[in-house]
Amino acid sequence: MQNPLIQNIVIVGGGTAGWMTATALASVLRGKYNIRLVESDEIGIVGVGEATIPMIQRFNKVAGIDENEFLKATYGTFKLAIEFVNWGQVGDRYMHGFGPIGQDLWTVPFEQYWHKMRTAGKAADLGSYSITRAAARANKFMRPDLSVPNSPLGDITYAYHFDANLYAKYLRKLCEARGVVRTEGKITQVSQRASDGHVDAVVLASGERVEGDLFIDCSGFRGLLIEETLKTGYEDWTHWLPCDRALAVPCESAPQLLPFTRSTAHKAGWQWRIPLQHRIGNGHVFCSQHISEDEAAATLLSNLDGKPLADPRLIKFNTGMRKKAWNKNVIAVGLSSGFLEPLESTSIHLIQAAVAQLVEFFPDQGFSQIDIDTYNAQSRFQYERIRDFIILHYHANQRTDSEFWKACAHMRVPDSLKEKIALYQTHGRIFRFNEELFSQVGWLQVMEGQNLKPARYNPLVDLQDEGSIQEYLESVRNVIAKCVDFMPDHAEYIAKHCAAPAM
Repeated sequence: MQNPLIQNIVIVGGGTAGWMTATALASVLRGKYNIRLVESDEIGIVGVGEATIPMIQRFNKVAGIDENEFLKATYGTFKLAIEFVNWGQVGDRYMHGFGPIGQDLWTVPFEQYWHKMRTAGKAADLGSYSITRAAARANKFMRPDLSVPNSPLGDITYAYHFDANLYAKYLRKLCEARGVVRTEGKITQVSQRASDGHVDAVVLASGERVEGDLFIDCSGFRGLLIEETLKTGYEDWTHWLPCDRALAVPCESAPQLLPFTRSTAHKAGWQWRIPLQHRIGNGHVFCSQHISEDEAAATLLSNLDGKPLADPRLIKFNTGMRKKAWNKNVIAVGLSSGFLEPLESTSIHLIQAAVAQLVEFFPDQGFSQIDIDTYNAQSRFQYERIRDFIILHYHANQRTDSEFWKACAHMRVPDSLKEKIALYQTHGRIFRFNEELFSQVGWLQVMEGQNLKPARYNPLVDLQDEGSIQEYLESVRNVIAKCVDFMPDHAEYIAKHCAAPAM
């Protein structure tokens, strides 16, 4: 028989994680459940300028968010790619662009033909066959034109940059209009049922008791419910991802509004650059064992595009994940569930993925253990595969200018990543396991960009003669170039469609 239905959902913590969770649940549950979010203005949030990946468009669609309105409210810009500087060797540059590369035509994937011709010195840079990479380089942008489905202009994949604090405020406004109740207050006590240890209420400093059936922990690194209360445990991955600090600072805008995130590797970490309409978000992720906080701050401030608009803010972290994302009747979402540095802009996606999984495994008051175990297994798989992708950036380097980079190049990596690299190095093959986040094209761009070369290509490439392959590659390249020429300037496109009000 069916267990009693859940009636009251309590989200502990606001910020991006809390308000994204509230937005998604309010949209899906359609007012049939009570949703209450508890947050305190006294407690700061980590939020900095956020860069995203294209899956956020699914979230916006489910939530009924108007893209132009959302970008105006958050001073957002469009994102076609991430540029990586100094990651293979000092002076190297490559892009991880969204969407496809080339066009599949014959027996094997496009890049296999490119591998053969590149080895023969008869192929252009990989980015010449990607409309997002080529457009990013040219500072161009437009939404896909669905009236030309067989053209690269109909297949432009993009994401966003936006101000995370403004994003949370925007989502809060949507949520409150859809029935989510916000309670301001600092939680001083967590009450658990004596019978099974489930959380049954949080108690505020005012004495108010907020009861619930299902609790979503969006309290950040602290993990108020998932860790401080339920003692779930944390799996530390700093032996693979040794950076443990970040300094964040906004600065004045640059003359060009670039449609891509930039990640520049430094002596003992890397610096992000996220362009917004009104400023640039910057940060230096670094390893405190190899560089002091003062030196890291000096490196950050000396590599800004404009005058800093605040003092650098220090954020401490340990990369890793909770041993369980779902424990009893508590589900951790966002930083309370784990942390992977924002090198590939996956933080918001992990929030989105957690909430999507919650909807798929939405419980009744019986809280089926097999549902919880499956949710946790899926969550672990996503975290571990993203972890491997980020480790690849550190491990596949040829830098000899610092002990940090030499240690990263020689560290033992997870077997799952070791196998991925070995598979690529033989015949350039990349296999996507189950529903891991990053596709073959993502892995290809990082491996190639950081100088991993396959020894051979798929032998079926030789079913086509070299002249036909060269003509094929040149045709793709020319079409991409003509499409990019047609696209408008990124800043002009924003000014026309979604310019935010002057500050």
